[in-house]
Amino acid sequence: MHILLILALAVLFPATHILNGWLFEFATINDHISLIYMPAFLRLFNLLILGPLFGTLATILGGLLLTTQFNEPLGIEFLNVACSSAGPLMALIGFKMYWKRQVQLTSLQDLAALTLIYCVSNSVIHHVTWVLIGQSQAFELTEVFWMFLGDLNGALLGAYLMKAILDYLEKKGFKFSGF
Repeated sequence: MHILLILALAVLFPATHILNGWLFEFATINDHISLIYMPAFLRLFNLLILGPLFGTLATILGGLLLTTQFNEPLGIEFLNVACSSAGPLMALIGFKMYWKRQVQLTSLQDLAALTLIYCVSNSVIHHVTWVLIGQSQAFELTEVFWMFLGDLNGALLGAYLMKAILDYLEKKGFKFSGF
């Protein structure tokens, strides 16, 4: 069952990325930064639902599927996949180290803190990597901020959409005991 969920979430990631680009084209700053980036929600969702190992695996597989959408050298695409997978994992580890406990999925405060940590870490990891490999001439704080904001907007929008879908399904008679 785990493998099917991992594969489903891996396929959902590039599909959401492509849909995001189409729906929010008006909010695109460049090929790697959008002011609304809904796949950011999936990166955290993968970890919270599948755990660090399988959640990261789902994000990596999804990122590898997405590499066909970019016209960049394969090495840079692999580094972007690594950055995209490392951001949420580092946020989860940072949360556990700082608060010395697991994230409580029912705690809005925990989820908000984790989301903020993730959005900062993801943006910084990507931009530091781009500077180190020469994709960017300098560490631009404005671009770091725009990526942070896009990830935050996408994570919040994704969470609200998930809640709306679950509420709708619950009204139709579906029962969700795990959420």
